[in-house]
Amino acid sequence: MLTLRELNRALLARQLLLERRKLGVQQAVERVCAIQAQWPQSPYLGLWTRLAGFRKEQLTRALEQHLVVKTQLFRITLHITSARDYPYFFAVWGRSARDRTPGVTKDKLEELTERVRAVALERPVTQAEVEELAAAEMKGMRWRTRTLTPLVHLPPGGTWSHYGRSQLRAMEAVLGVELASPDDGAERLVRSYLAAFGPATQEDILRFAGVRVGDVRPGLERVELRRFRDERGRTLLDIPRAPLPDGDTPAPVRFLPKWDSSLLAYAPPERTRILPEKYRSIVIAKNGDVVPTVLVDGFVAATWDIGTKRDLTITPLRRLTKEERAAIDDEGERLVEFFRS
Repeated sequence: MLTLRELNRALLARQLLLERRKLGVQQAVERVCAIQAQWPQSPYLGLWTRLAGFRKEQLTRALEQHLVVKTQLFRITLHITSARDYPYFFAVWGRSARDRTPGVTKDKLEELTERVRAVALERPVTQAEVEELAAAEMKGMRWRTRTLTPLVHLPPGGTWSHYGRSQLRAMEAVLGVELASPDDGAERLVRSYLAAFGPATQEDILRFAGVRVGDVRPGLERVELRRFRDERGRTLLDIPRAPLPDGDTPAPVRFLPKWDSSLLAYAPPERTRILPEKYRSIVIAKNGDVVPTVLVDGFVAATWDIGTKRDLTITPLRRLTKEERAAIDDEGERLVEFFRS
């Protein structure tokens, strides 16, 4: 049986939040499974808070070299993943999301997929162009065109200050690889998710990726699993030899960006392993927006914001000790320096 603090420390260790590590960008992204990229700065901040000596140009260069890619992925939201993982992740997620398009036959979805893929193989396209190619047949659900075929955002899309329209290109043209099989994709997803967020329930995996039980079943059958229980008696899945630190392991102050996956990787109410329930509605809005947060002793204890003049504002969610506030201020100064660099 694992306590809440033990699960918290396991998450922090696997998300590289107990100590900053010296890793390359691609290796770091693989370690944490995927990084939310809805807000352009989020991936940069997510790596800064996890890696020793991280500089903005490291992620920009990794994007330009296609070592990592920005794409539409889990839960039909923007993520940055390793180029080595993406063909596997899309193989399981894309098919699941596409096939659940209501009112469109499987044959029609296959036809639309090939239509979009053919154009994106020839040249870069915008999301608006993709929608025009297929939205009418998809019953006007324009956003679901994002599930048809794997499309990679071309730089400067995904970089620190890029807010404009992105150019997209077929994964095969950018990475020179084909999609993995759905079963191989399910295995990679289960293994990567548990390595980054476990121990966790099967429902947590489904919620994180936005897939169905049948989509991940081959992965659950292939991956060697160990099992635990939490304090509520639920079965938790994990992979062998993954870190399980003691619950009293010291946890430093860490600043998390908007939509950090550490807060979103679990089905409610399991988010309490890092986000106390009494703060959930403050941190996660009804529309799904997630504000930047500060971890103190491993748990969300404050939110943060930085203005256009790079003035950092800390909003405590609980009473902070002098020592905690001093640690937040010290880390906050480093955050401001990173923004200004």
